[in-house]
Amino acid sequence: MQPVLPVHMVARLLLILLLAAGVYFFSGFVVPVLAALIIGFASWPLYSKWVQVCGGRTTLAATVALLFIMLVLVAPLSIALTYSVQEASHILAWLLTANRVGVQAPAWIVALPYVGERLGSYWAEFLAQPHALGGLVELISGQHIGNIYRVVLSTTGNVFHIMLTLLFMLITLLFVYKDGHRMVGQLDVLGERVLPLRWQRFSRVIPATISATVTGMGLIAIGEGVILGVAYWVAGVPSPVLLGVITAFMAMIPGGAPLSFTLISLYLVGSGNPIAGAGLFAWGSIELFIVDKTLRPRLVGGPVKLPFLPTFFGLVGGVKTMGIVGLFIGPVLMALMVALWREWVLDVKAAQNERSSPSDG
Repeated sequence: MQPVLPVHMVARLLLILLLAAGVYFFSGFVVPVLAALIIGFASWPLYSKWVQVCGGRTTLAATVALLFIMLVLVAPLSIALTYSVQEASHILAWLLTANRVGVQAPAWIVALPYVGERLGSYWAEFLAQPHALGGLVELISGQHIGNIYRVVLSTTGNVFHIMLTLLFMLITLLFVYKDGHRMVGQLDVLGERVLPLRWQRFSRVIPATISATVTGMGLIAIGEGVILGVAYWVAGVPSPVLLGVITAFMAMIPGGAPLSFTLISLYLVGSGNPIAGAGLFAWGSIELFIVDKTLRPRLVGGPVKLPFLPTFFGLVGGVKTMGIVGLFIGPVLMALMVALWREWVLDVKAAQNERSSPSDG
């Protein structure tokens, strides 16, 4: 009696079902695993040198590297985010009070040349009346201002989930460091089987793209957020930690960092602190010049310079689907898509040139 389906077809169906079950059960670990892989790819050149220093003992090297990342990256970012959420909750509490009783236009806004009178009239129409601010927020965001306040408070109370995700990421990163060479070897075998003609080039482009994106967008953005956040604090800007975190996020978008410190400098000038505003603008301009002309070309040097639109989509889509970690995962995935697209276009052009060269001869 002949079987209904061939044996190899049954084996493939079972394999597909097994993979689908694995994706379903481990879907909750996608974010920490992706974050660990991205950090591992980005830091792998430095980690390889560290393994040589440790005499090839990967367990020791992975443990020390993980402790270093916890002390240098995880702990400062956690503290900064905690302070920024607290400052955001204070600002939203003030906004709730302003919405309940109304708030008059500050004198420095009315005193602005050319636009002060018009801005003052807009302020009186939309913000000075009780509950006018809530109506404006609901018109723009579709959410009541009280709901936004409760979301911010719930973010501070969701510490357990964030810590659990962080723990899974660190555990995964430990094994990425420890067994990375074996993982790469197995991926090469699978890649040669799936993409025999393109895998060697893709296997070089993908790590370089991840490293360039994380360094050029993530680390430099964090550095700009820290430096400008300290400048905000020195200049006497309210909520400097929150504004520093916002500046770091904006620095991941082309043109975001200069927009941030320019607006804050204008606020200082308008509020009666022209020296502080001019100093902050000068400090930000010098810092931006040094980063763009010296540090970024040296640190990045990667094959992909991500345009504005994919960067923006990567940031927004990453945050929407993966939360705060998506700020880094989203742009990296978009950079990989852009890199693979460009490699595919180059392959198509090369094939067209090969076909046209004999006819030309």
